[in-house]
Formats: sequence, structure tokens, C-alpha cells
Amino acid sequence: MKTFYSLILLLAAMAGCRGPIHHGDSDGADLFNAVAMRIHPIFTQVKDWTGDGKPDGVEVLIELSDRFSDPTKADGQVMFELFDYRPQNPDPRGSRLVNPWIGQLSTVTDQKSHWNQTTQTYNFQLSYPAVRNDRTYVLTATFETSAGKRFFDRTILTPGLVPTRFTPQNPATQPTSDAHGPNDDDNP
Repeated sequence: MKTFYSLILLLAAMAGCRGPIHHGDSDGADLFNAVAMRIHPIFTQVKDWTGDGKPDGVEVLIELSDRFSDPTKADGQVMFELFDYRPQNPDPRGSRLVNPWIGQLSTVTDQKSHWNQTTQTYNFQLSYPAVRNDRTYVLTATFETSAGKRFFDRTILTPGLVPTRFTPQNPATQPTSDAHGPNDDDNP
């Protein structure tokens, strides 16, 4: 009987001892990891960044946000694809127009060359001399962090004036070179 009471006291004492309390939220740096991405819908446009009056490509601003909806940074790579626009279609992506562009955000140099402190976004200039400012395009971005998380967004680029930037903030990102060419019908 004495052993029975000792066992009950021991169990009661153990029940009162608890480890760290977890509320389902991450601790520390995990709170500020990217949980969402979007292509900035206003400032992502066909642009003339050489100042010659002709569009040179698409300037893309990528916003990453943490769980508090605040701007944040992340490392990894982002893949951009440009498609013809198919109006009144559930999937507005038509033919892919150019091989994907791959933007790296894996090193300190990458981070410094693409981060815009004022807009709190990553800036990429996607070189595509055949782009026109009188056509509508669909631009997609897939960002994969070095930890393996993936984010996706797309935007429709509508015709308008081609804003000019006379001094590029960073060098233009060129499309990847692979066996596929323009108007590739192997769209995902």
C-alpha cells in the first residue's frame, strides 16, 4: 500500500513538471522566414532601361513577406517565364516566348545586387529585346528557397508607356540557354 501511495505521489510530481511550452508557433528566426511571395503588380513592367526609346525587357519586383506580412529577405533562386496572353481563358498563359530566366539570391553579392532598400523588394531586369510595349503578356515567377520552400505568383503585363531608366541598378538577367527555343510548346 505504501508503494501505491509513493507511485501516486511520484506521478503527481511528474505531472507538475512540464517542459517548454509550445503554442504551435516557431521560435526565433523562423518567425521572420518568408511565407509568401508576390510579383509587384504596379512596378513590374516592360521597360527601356538603356534610354534608347525601345523596350529592353521586363523589370520585375519580387516581394517576400514573413508571417507578420512584413517585407523580408530569403536566399535561393527565382525562375521567371514569359508567355503570350490568352484573353478570356481560365489559364491565360499562351505559348512560352523565351527560355526561363534564373535569378540567383544565394550569395551576399546576389543579395546586394538585387535588393532595393527603398521598395523592400528584389529587382530583376529580364533582358528580352523582342518584347513589345503594345502587347499583353503573362509573367510567372517561382521562387525556391535554399531550404526547399517554393512560392509561385503570376501577373498580367498590360500595354502602356515604356518607363525609362537611364542607369540600370544591376545587370540584366539573360534567359537560360538550353535545347528549347522561343515559342516552345512544352509549356508546364
